[in-house]
Order: sequence, then C-alpha cells, then structure tokens
Amino acid sequence: MDMRKLIACAFFFSSITAYTQTNDTTKEEAWKKIYRATPTKINDLVHTKLDVKFDYAKAYMYGKAWITLHPHFYATDSLNLDAKGMNINEVSMVKAKKNIPLKYSYDSTNLRITLDRTYKANENYTVYINYVSKPNERKMEPNAVGGSKGLYFINPTGEEKDKPTQIWTQGELENSAWFPTIYKPNQKTTDEISMTVPAKYVTLSNGLLVNQKKNSDGTRTDTWKMDLPHAPYLFFMGVGDYEIIKDSYRDKEVSYYVEKEYASVARKIFGLTPEMIAFYSHITGVDYPWQKYGQIAGRDYYITAMENTTATLYGEEVQQDARQLVDENSWESTIAHELFHQWFGNLVTCESWSNITLNESFATLGSILWAEYKYGKDAGSALNYENLNVYLSDSDNTSKNFVRFYYNDPVDVFDLVSYFKGACILNMLRNYVGDSAFFQSLNLYLTQNKFKSAEAQDLRLAFEEVTGEDLNWFWNQWYYGNGHPKLDISYDYNAANKTTKVFIRQTQADKLFRLPIAIDVYESNNKKRYKVWAEHRADTFSFAINVKPDLINVDGDKILLCEKTDHKTLDEFIYQYNVAGLYTDRMEAIEFASNNQTDAKGLDFLKTAAKDKSQRLRLLTLDKLDINNDTVKRSVETLVTHLAENDPHPLVKARAIQFLGGYKKAEYKSLFMKAVKDSSYSIAGNALEALGEIDSVTAINEAKILSAQPAKGALMYALIKFSDESKFDSLAAKFDKASLYSKFNMFQSFSDFLGRVKNTNNVKKGVDMIVELRDTIAQRNPLILNPFINGVLNKMAEKKQAAGLAEQADYIKSKLPAKQKQKQ
Repeated sequence: MDMRKLIACAFFFSSITAYTQTNDTTKEEAWKKIYRATPTKINDLVHTKLDVKFDYAKAYMYGKAWITLHPHFYATDSLNLDAKGMNINEVSMVKAKKNIPLKYSYDSTNLRITLDRTYKANENYTVYINYVSKPNERKMEPNAVGGSKGLYFINPTGEEKDKPTQIWTQGELENSAWFPTIYKPNQKTTDEISMTVPAKYVTLSNGLLVNQKKNSDGTRTDTWKMDLPHAPYLFFMGVGDYEIIKDSYRDKEVSYYVEKEYASVARKIFGLTPEMIAFYSHITGVDYPWQKYGQIAGRDYYITAMENTTATLYGEEVQQDARQLVDENSWESTIAHELFHQWFGNLVTCESWSNITLNESFATLGSILWAEYKYGKDAGSALNYENLNVYLSDSDNTSKNFVRFYYNDPVDVFDLVSYFKGACILNMLRNYVGDSAFFQSLNLYLTQNKFKSAEAQDLRLAFEEVTGEDLNWFWNQWYYGNGHPKLDISYDYNAANKTTKVFIRQTQADKLFRLPIAIDVYESNNKKRYKVWAEHRADTFSFAINVKPDLINVDGDKILLCEKTDHKTLDEFIYQYNVAGLYTDRMEAIEFASNNQTDAKGLDFLKTAAKDKSQRLRLLTLDKLDINNDTVKRSVETLVTHLAENDPHPLVKARAIQFLGGYKKAEYKSLFMKAVKDSSYSIAGNALEALGEIDSVTAINEAKILSAQPAKGALMYALIKFSDESKFDSLAAKFDKASLYSKFNMFQSFSDFLGRVKNTNNVKKGVDMIVELRDTIAQRNPLILNPFINGVLNKMAEKKQAAGLAEQADYIKSKLPAKQKQKQ
C-alpha cells in the first residue's frame, strides 16, 4: 500500500495517524501497556474456496466458503474465524461430500465453531459456511480507515450519471468483512474464488482465470485460482466495465484494467511494468514468483493503491489522460512501489503488523531502485531525499520505533516511519554493506522465507550470514529504536601542522547514535576518502593535508538519515556543487545559496543551477529565486525567459512561465498566448494565469474557449480562477464529478470562485458540494475538519459578510462546527 500520493494530499495521512492518539486520553495510555505479539497459531489456513454472487440493489454479497485448515501443533476441537458484519446462515463440516452441521456462536465479529471432534497437527479438515456480507450496514469502528468495509459497491444501481458501476475489495486492513478467515498476516492459504456477475462486466482476482461459464440469467461465473499460498489480507475481487490491455513478462500475462476512455493511453501509464518485473527479478535474484500480474483502477478508492497478490488496485487517478502524461506519469513511482510488494509483503509477509516495515519500507525503497535504474542516480537520490524530508516533516515521528510492538490500532503503524524513514534506513544499510552484499542478502531472505511470514530479525540473520558481520548494533539502533541524529559539523585547518580537523557534534537531546561516516577531503579537485565512526556526543577527526582543503564533504555519499547543520561557506558549497556533484550535494548548495541571493556570487550560482541537468533541481532553483527582490528579478529575467521558451521538461517550462508572469510585462503576451494552447495542462494553466497578469480580458476570453475542452490540474485551477458566474453550472458539474483527491485539490479554487458568485442559490449549491467533500473526508477522520476545509469556508463567510451578502454568509456559517461559529 503506497502512501506517496497521500503525502501529496498530506491531510489524509496526518489525520489518519493522529486520530487514535488524541481521541481519548484514557485509551491512549492503555495501549502503551499492551504488547502486540505475533498472533498465536492454533489453526493454520490451507485452502480457501469462495463462491460469491452480488446483489447490486441491496449492496449485498451472498457467499459460500469452503475453508480447509489443520491444527498448527497442538490438537484442537475448535476454530475461531474473523467474520465481520455478516449474516451466518450455515456452518458445517464437510465429510464424504456431505455437510454435517456444527455448533457455533457469532457476535458480528468472531465466528466461534465447535468442530465435530479433536483434530491433530497437520490433520486437514474443511468447514463450509453459508453467509451474507452486508458491508454498507456494518457498524464501523470509530477510527477505521475508510470505514474498512472490506467490500465496496460503487454506484451499484447506476443512479450516478457518468460514473461506472464497480465492485472492489480492500484487504488491508479488513478482508474478513467479505469472507470468513483467520485474518492475521502470519497466515497463508491458497484460494479459488468464483464470482457470478452480469455478463457485461469483467473480473479480476488473485492467480489465474481458470474457467468462465455463461449462465441462463444473463450472468457469467468467473473462477480464479491461486495455487500458491498468500496472506488473507491480499485476497482481492474487482468487477466492472473495463477494457483489458494485455502485455506480458516472459510467458506470464501482464494486464491493465482501465475504463474504456483510457484504453489508448493504458500502455503509457502501465507499460513499463514488464521492464520493472525483469529489473526486480534481476536485483533480487528471485524471478517474479506469481502466475500473472494484473493492475486495475477503482472509483472512489480512498487510499492510493494496494498490492493484492497478482492484482494491484489503484485509485482512479492512476488513469491519466494524454495531456497529463505530457508532463510526466506521476504514478510511475507508485506502480513500482506496489510491484516490489509482490516480493516484499506478498512472497514474504510480515508476521505481525508490528513488523510492517518488512513490507512497506522495502516497497518504498523499490521506487528508489527503479528510478535509479531507469533514470539515473540523480532520480533515485531525489526520491531518497524526498523520503527523508517527508519523515522529518512531523516531529512526532522521532518518538516512534521502526518496529513497533505497542500501538493503539494497526492503522497507526502505516505511517511516515514505516514507509519513508524505513526506505532511508534500508538505503543506509545498502551503502554500509555494499550493493553486492545487500542484494545477496535480500535473495537469501526471500528464498529462506518464501511463502512464509517473517520478522525483522529474519532480515538481520540473512544479512549477517552473507556479510559475516554481527549487525545487532544496526538493528538495535534503527529497527528497535526511534529518532535520528542531529549533527553539527564544523572545520578547522592548522597551516603550521598541516592538519585539518572535522568536528561532529550530536545535538539531539536523548540517545547517541553510532554512525559510520565517509568524509571526503578535496585538494585541487582530488578527493581522498576517510571512513570514520562518530559515536560520541562530540567527535574530532584529524587528517594530514599540505594546504587548506578546497572542501571537506562529510557524509560523502549523502546517505545518512539525519538532520545536519554544516558550517560551510558559500564558496565551499559552490565547489561542492561543481566537484562533489551528487544530487544531494547540488541540492544542498542551491538551498544554501538561496539564502544568499543578495550576494552577487550566490545569485550568479543560482543562475547556473537553474540549468542543472536534473529537472527537479531546476524546479527547486526557480522556486528559490526571490522575485520580490528587484535585483534578483532583473538579473534572472533573460534566464527565466529562456527556460519558459526552451526547457525540455514541461514542468520546468510551466514553472518558468508562472515566474515570468510575475513581471507583468506585455511583451510576453505572445509567449503566454502560444503556451495557453500547449498540450501540457501545467504549461497551459500557468500560461493562462500569467496572461491574466497583463491582460485579464484576453485571459477570460481564452478561459471561455478552453472551458469547453477537457481540463485537469493547473489548467482546471486557472479556468476556475478566470470563470465568471455564468460558468457556475459547468464548473459545479466538473467539481461534483471529480474524484476525492481531485476535489480536494480543486476545492480552494472552487471556493475562491464561489466567493465571486452573487446568486444565492448557486452559492448554497456550491457550499453543499464542499460540505459533502468535507463530510466524506470526515469518515476517514474528523480531525481534518477545522484546519482545512472549514477554514476555507470560514474565510468565505467573512468575505460574503463584508460584501453585504448576509444570507449567503449565514448559510455558510450554518455549515461550520459550533466552535468555529462562536468565533464569528
């Protein structure tokens, strides 16, 4: 399950992880004393056979389950299954093709079954359960992510126009809402799932489609079979009116399920998948272990993606149109993340949610490895640095252990630590042991534990066997500890002694870290590397050198998970950019120089950095240039104009056009007019806004023309900005039809537009749409309300009040929580 897209809309993630920590003080204290042990195995799942039919009108699923199990070690005469919110019609023991009724009790969560006799270890038995799943009627836990229905009926009766009817499941963190099972990550089972659906729809599930049968009532029964064991939370069903684009990896099918309008661009979205499979197979030394790989997009999917075995589900936003793909495939990193899960998470599964890092940190690392392979070291380093900054963005992360045996709810461990800090930790380990040892260790871990579950110590043992080194110090510090070092780095050169010194102080308040550090000393463009250990509150390292070094680069590979204050000069940072040259070396220099733009040397350097080979660093430089400083503004105008006209990357060109708009010069009108018609939404949208800075009438006319065409992203936001009240119906319709993520990205612009609307009925309609968005998000977590959407509504109410539109202001206020109303 990838969180990177959730970070793009950071409110989702911060709210999800914050809720259970602040909802109830008593409960908060209680969970801190509950050790979350790996679930005890009493019975082992062996095989799960399901036969299901869907009632679209009621949003019910009628299910039959044949579950084969055996006692794990000790003999037992009972079975406890997870089964949430179901009607249980029958529970029987299957013997000689006959069903023998069994005694059971059911409390809407647990199905407790008394078996017909005592069974010994490895003695298989099969129970039959006839049941009804009613996901929409189930009472949800107050902190459940997305309601955790498990089974989702999307527009089941077709009442919502322009929205397809679909069914999809979400198994992490709840699959036992649609089939009874032992819902624990340390269980593994083969499966066979038969789905009876309207014949016009296609299906996707785990494993291979082994049979299709047309029924006399206009339905069809598809049977999918997975003959390799995997965890119950990785079971999946998808149903809908999809176009299936087929690809292959060797002799295995690779397929892309998309809505029909995206069929022509499906390969541009997913087409690198076979190459990714080959790459991951190569680096792990374990060929793709499953029978096929399918990828499907689901409407109203409330997280980013889920790595169901052989059948990954994505949110509908993965379906980007051709103009979005001009900028970039913004989902490529997520596609790589979910695919790497097929090894880390699916082939080898964490034995408990406490060990979720074995799934998620590796998948997050997988995106880095792919980017580095496909696009070069800069691309991988950029993702690693982004991961570090996402982790550092929330100070609460420092108190959380990487492997977490204490938590309130399993959802709590799906956070910035497990994903982003985890990837940084793995990258440090990779750097420490070297690529060869790292990937050999992963191969050993995967082969020793394939089709089983594992804990973090299993990973350590694999690395120790390969490297021959005791790595408890690394695991104890990073896996079973929390926080990170904060380093203060300074330098001194003694000409008389021809010695340079590096002073490294750990300034974090709590524990000390043991850090292997590479220190590169540069003299006349020649580098000498020293490998040292920093493990005290203050460490001093001395190196003999004939002259004062041009640069001392601490953490030469830029791999440490840390915060650092590095006391270098501007000249040293510029040298670092030019000579050391790694992505992070260059990024650090840009960051430092951006705080020295009044220095002519710093400004000249930034003009050089704006032409960096990495589009990310060109974008960073443009973002850092201070357009409010007249000297800077004059100095960079020619450069920015060149980027706006000629940069090869659409996002850089779009940002340069946006920057150029700040000059408000009529001479750029022709540039903006041409760019408004660009195939890139980002370029067109930014150009429309820039045009509005110099000729609002023309911009409004262009907006009217463009509003008749499809628009997304920056172009949509610009169209909203320049639309007048006559466009309310069309804009409201586009907002209403947008996905949850898109609505959140649009709602600020849409709210600004509503602020200009005079028609009270239209304002009420628009506000109701925003409130619906707010309340939908609130189902994920109520903490989101005040800091985000309600704040925007509050400002709109103030604006309406100031304009004398009291009825509109009062209506908006009526939609605010009581506390916020009192502030009016």
